[in-house]
Amino acid sequence: QVQLVESGGGLVQAGDSLRLSCAASGRTFGSHSMGWFRQAPGKEREFVAAINWSGNTYYADSVKGRFTISRDNAKNTVYLQMNSLKSEDTAVYYCARSQGISWSHYQAAYDYWGQGTQVTVSS
Repeated sequence: QVQLVESGGGLVQAGDSLRLSCAASGRTFGSHSMGWFRQAPGKEREFVAAINWSGNTYYADSVKGRFTISRDNAKNTVYLQMNSLKSEDTAVYYCARSQGISWSHYQAAYDYWGQGTQVTVSS
């Protein structure tokens, strides 16, 4: 059983930064792509960023240039550095583990999910 635990969310002002962390249990962390998704109030959950096993990264257009995903396989942890936050970034952020080594922006490609961490950006 894999468990993902997010942390680092909070209330910030527009223009501020936050770093989210996602700690994963299990010995196969390094062989899976990891992703971050978010769900804003009244909206469907959407893809934010992903990182594959070798460190290649992928971003939604809405966060490209502001967010950075990274991973530390020795610590079984994936991070999401969020800079220049906007009010529209307000959402619950979830990390997820892909079913294999390939990344995807489709939620169905991910088999384990964290409980989510709230990010609120005030304007």
